[in-house]
Amino acid sequence: MSDDLDWQLEDQAYGPDLILFKARYDNLRHPTSGDVLRRLVLESVDWVNMVALDTQGRSIMVRQYRFGVAYTTLETPGGMVDPGEDALQAAQRELREETGYTGGVWHYLGAVEPNPAFHDHLCHHYLALDVEPTHDQDLTQGEAIRVELMTQTQIAQAATDGEIRHALALSALARVFDLWPRPFTHPGSQPFDRR
Repeated sequence: MSDDLDWQLEDQAYGPDLILFKARYDNLRHPTSGDVLRRLVLESVDWVNMVALDTQGRSIMVRQYRFGVAYTTLETPGGMVDPGEDALQAAQRELREETGYTGGVWHYLGAVEPNPAFHDHLCHHYLALDVEPTHDQDLTQGEAIRVELMTQTQIAQAATDGEIRHALALSALARVFDLWPRPFTHPGSQPFDRR
C-alpha cells in the first residue's frame, strides 16, 4: 500500500559482504522535505526458528554463545534458509543439525520482521510436535550448542526471569505458550545489566 509516508528510492549501491548480511546503501527521497538521505539496509536470506516439543511435551531448547552480546544465551533452535530450501525444509534441517531431533508434525506459526529499520528479510516461526532424537548433532565449525529439554513452566519462568531474552525466540515461544502474566513487569525495577 502506498502512503504519504513512503520514501522514494533514487538509487542504491552495495557495500561490503558481511558474511550473514550484504550491506546495501539506498538513497531515498524524504516524503515531506524532499531531501535525499542515505540509508543502510542489511540484506539477508530469510531465517527460521521453531518451538519443537518432544513426545513428552518438553520444548527442545539450545544454549549457545552469541558474539553480539558476548555471553551464552538460552533460545529456540533456528537458523538461515539455504539456497534451494523453503522455510519448512530449513526449519527441519536446522532442528536436526542443532539438536538431533527429527520427525513430528509441523505447523507454520507465521513470520516476523527481525528489525525492519534496516533488515529486509523475515523470520518464519514453526511449531513441531512429537519430535524425537534420531541423530547426533551436526554442527558447523562455528557452532557449539548444548541441547536442553524444558517444560512449559520452566520456559515461562526463564522468560519471566529474563533468562530468555532473544527476541525471535520469545516471539516464537509466545505463539505457543503463555509466557508472562498481564500486564508483565519485570521482577525488580532495574533494567538488565549485561556486565
